[in-house]
Amino acid sequence: MRALAITHQTDAGPGVFADEMRDRGVRLDEWVLSERGTSPPAEVADYDAVLTFGGAMHADQEDRHPWLRFEKDFLAAMLDDGMPILAVCLGSQLLAEAAGGSARRAGEPEIGWRDVEVTEEGSSDPVIGALAPGFTAFQWHSYEAEPPEGAAVLARSPVCSQAYRIGDRAWGIQFHAEVTPADASKWIAEYRSDEDAVRIGVDPEALRAETDGRIADWNRLGRELCGRFLDAIG
Repeated sequence: MRALAITHQTDAGPGVFADEMRDRGVRLDEWVLSERGTSPPAEVADYDAVLTFGGAMHADQEDRHPWLRFEKDFLAAMLDDGMPILAVCLGSQLLAEAAGGSARRAGEPEIGWRDVEVTEEGSSDPVIGALAPGFTAFQWHSYEAEPPEGAAVLARSPVCSQAYRIGDRAWGIQFHAEVTPADASKWIAEYRSDEDAVRIGVDPEALRAETDGRIADWNRLGRELCGRFLDAIG
């Protein structure tokens, strides 16, 4: 199997998903879309799955980041072709837009460890179902994905949808199941670069202490989630 990882910045890549793929013998190509123009490392037909990840930019900032429009169009084409997709945070918002849904500012930012409830439909999903009835997730977002009509909403928090499925081969998750300890530490250390984190009064020391206690189990959960995605797409 060969997969394409679309990344938007160096500290928001495939993380522990890459570890799981490597251990399963999956070849993973990384495409830093904002830096490498509009051509992935190989022909699209050479890939068996596409994954897209997070970033500090927002889904509606096409004026600042013109490549966002290209990525939405690219994901729409992948959906039309039946390409398996796993999209995380910003990637999930872009996938929702590509499928006819939307991305918008959430009622409040979710930054840190937040409780997520798996829906009744989500409990039987091959990727999310194992997390039922709920879990505590590492989050860092101010926007949310509004899944398109007909999508299955698989998990929710009090703020927004946390996971959805389009058809039977494309998933979006709002939480950061992929994040590594190093990347989480960097985000916390640089939290002042996020005006929403400052506005809501993130306590970096408390968040770091909680993260240190939870991250090992969270990384196991993330690897298992990625593994279930790979199993689901065959």
